[in-house]
Amino acid sequence: MQVLQKTQKIVRYQNQMGEAYYGTVEDDVISQLSSNFTDVLRQELKYDGVKVKYSDVKILEPVKPSKIINFGWTYAEHAKETGGKPNLKEPFLFLKPASSLIPNEGDILLPPSNLTNQVELEGEVALVIGKRGKNIKEEEALDYIFGCTIFNDVTARDLTKTDPQFTRAKGFDTFGPLGPWIVTGVDPTNLRIVTTLNGKVVQDGNTNQMSLSIPFLISWISQVMTLEPGDILATGSPSGSCPMKSGDVVVVEVEKIGKLRNYVK
Repeated sequence: MQVLQKTQKIVRYQNQMGEAYYGTVEDDVISQLSSNFTDVLRQELKYDGVKVKYSDVKILEPVKPSKIINFGWTYAEHAKETGGKPNLKEPFLFLKPASSLIPNEGDILLPPSNLTNQVELEGEVALVIGKRGKNIKEEEALDYIFGCTIFNDVTARDLTKTDPQFTRAKGFDTFGPLGPWIVTGVDPTNLRIVTTLNGKVVQDGNTNQMSLSIPFLISWISQVMTLEPGDILATGSPSGSCPMKSGDVVVVEVEKIGKLRNYVK
């Protein structure tokens, strides 16, 4: 058994036999774990001696959360461009269903045109909760983060303008690209986020630009609902949200974490 090092890439994948495992990634090699995710969250890694090439397996969503908590309008410029209120004292809150999740290299499926005509990208840093927490103190909030990953909060923007709440606009199947892995030991409060659409930069921001701090967000939401290990907290998108169309390729890159690539169909 190995105690989790400060920085590790934790990936969940399916081998050629259709079996799902967790592993740690270094270059193009995955060292397979016998640990289940609960053991991994305890920061104990048990290797079974199997190594596989990253390119030879199917990468899955890195976690299966009990809930996906989304904080909206945490960046003032994004709030302005989408009709929100900048510099809120509390975040705009919504949830996404687990059925919205897709992995790195997965397809974002556009709904029929009679349901929505304006599907947009939103690149974000996502936090993976490592231990159960309720009424968390702000000064202790970062201790509840197991690691960070990348999220694309795909949104039917026209529906956010007509519906009284955002469940439909945010909740379509495939509207939650997540991955490709979880990186431990990363400070989430100062990470650059760059989103490209067909190779063109459309978003370029940093979590240090957020009008509400990450420790505040964790503490605030824990007063509403208990955070469970594996829960995803999507921290909001910088400005530059824009429409996608069939055939597009969207890549969200976060420094110290990696790239999340998805294809619009």
